[in-house]
Amino acid sequence: MGIHTPLRPHPDIPSPLCADNRTHNRLLRSARSLGERAAAELKQRWRTLQHVTISPTRIGAITQAALALNNAWK
Repeated sequence: MGIHTPLRPHPDIPSPLCADNRTHNRLLRSARSLGERAAAELKQRWRTLQHVTISPTRIGAITQAALALNNAWK
């Protein structure tokens, strides 16, 4: 998947972004907001995820378990 960043208009060209680039930015913004909302909800419900002091290799498994339990309780 990789890291994606919003597209910006060229500083030397005063025209707005083309329709494809605006669509790309809108889709990227909506996907990012979903991820940010999910992370905030997990941090609220699972205090353990607010200040992680465990091994970085184990945080993925703990987050997956928290997501599964979070979805089961909804």
